[in-house]
Amino acid sequence: MSEAATHSVTAPVAHPELLASLDPLLRQWLPRQRWFAGKGRPVTGFSLVTANELLPSTGQLGLLHLLVRAHQPLTPAQGATPQPGDCYQLLIGVREALPPRLAPALIGHVTEGPLAGHTVYEALHDPRPADVLLEALRTRARIGELRFERERHQEIRGGLIPRLITAEQSNSSLVFGDTFILKLLRRIVPGVNPDLELPLALSREGCPRVPAPTAWMAADLGEETYVLGVLQPFVQGAVDGWELALSGLAKDDDPSGEGFAGEARALGRATAEVHTALARALPTVTLGHVQMELLVAAMTERLAAAAQAVPALRPYAPGLRTAFEALADLAGEGRTWTAQRIHGDLHLGQCLRAPSGEWSLIDFEGEPSKPLAERRMPQPPLRDIAGMLRSFDYAAHALPQALGPARSGGTPIPRASGWADTCRAAYCTGYTDVAGRDPRADPVLLRAYETDKAIYEVLYEARHRPDWLPVPMAAIRRLAASP
Repeated sequence: MSEAATHSVTAPVAHPELLASLDPLLRQWLPRQRWFAGKGRPVTGFSLVTANELLPSTGQLGLLHLLVRAHQPLTPAQGATPQPGDCYQLLIGVREALPPRLAPALIGHVTEGPLAGHTVYEALHDPRPADVLLEALRTRARIGELRFERERHQEIRGGLIPRLITAEQSNSSLVFGDTFILKLLRRIVPGVNPDLELPLALSREGCPRVPAPTAWMAADLGEETYVLGVLQPFVQGAVDGWELALSGLAKDDDPSGEGFAGEARALGRATAEVHTALARALPTVTLGHVQMELLVAAMTERLAAAAQAVPALRPYAPGLRTAFEALADLAGEGRTWTAQRIHGDLHLGQCLRAPSGEWSLIDFEGEPSKPLAERRMPQPPLRDIAGMLRSFDYAAHALPQALGPARSGGTPIPRASGWADTCRAAYCTGYTDVAGRDPRADPVLLRAYETDKAIYEVLYEARHRPDWLPVPMAAIRRLAASP
């Protein structure tokens, strides 16, 4: 693919029986993927949204790009109204035989249809298909419904060796030669994706705390656009905040948290820089009594649903509810708040510390389980800050679960709460240094957001990692007893 080929296309896969031949293999493979959102419910079928050949499947190696909807039985919360099914982005390699190095990527062997006699596999494990994606971005290719875009002042060098990041995450990421990282969204929805929108806005504001998008890929389907992936500079040698915090805690030589406090303060400054730039780049709104009533109602509803699902939460529900009632009372007295675009899912794992000591914020997608329109709504910056404060508390209390008994000794660190308190205070001080306002000066809203986040954590851990449930429950007890 060359610069001259930017507007030529590879013919779309035109076989109606393609999906039918892949169906039995995908039903087994897809639910096992970390990024599959419908766990716990069987897949009853698939429908094809798009299919394009990035490499023709007639040679030794083929590459298919598919957007498919996975159909599953409705949950009680969804009611009886038919749902379209979640849409997933799949990159499927096609070979006559799979070499041993690609055995972990196996999807299965096709017995009928246009790919009969071939083996299909997760193509991101294979360097050649990964090269195809980078070349398409470099040349701004058009392939069927797929559109590959690049910032015109940004250059992408070819020949970069790709590798797949194998850590569990809700999407997939490829690193190219320690120069770029391509985040491929797996469960996709139509509309403007904040994971592209916000970093672009921050880049154009000159904010250095977020890696600026170099290129991106999208699918144009009728009047709807789906963002499929974003290419950004790779911060070589960076460590995410969660790993850095756990590493410091595991050494057990600084239980007071003073050693990490400097990092927490720098991270607070970085967060404030991002919030300040977003407020300049995008509109802000004022939230009054009506808007806060809706916010409080949603928080209260989430508490009721979580208490019904997790019995351990029920004794604390009345105390937790007071956090939301206090916020409703304050709004009823005429208090207003400024809302703006924010990160939306901020925690230590979404922050990278470069070897130079500089912090960056990444992954602006927001909580993937929430509707896109909700993720793009302006919100008070305290929501991000509450997420970070919860994350310090999580790190302090989660060490045995995070590291495992062999590395942590299976016991909590001494003075875990003291470590968290020190880091939380340092983070707020750093934020104040840049923003000129202390997050702790609005304790009612901050407590409401922290409580809402802790309730979410309880529900998540009860469903997915029961061994971790004591971690958020420690916060629940503290928040329920707060005045």
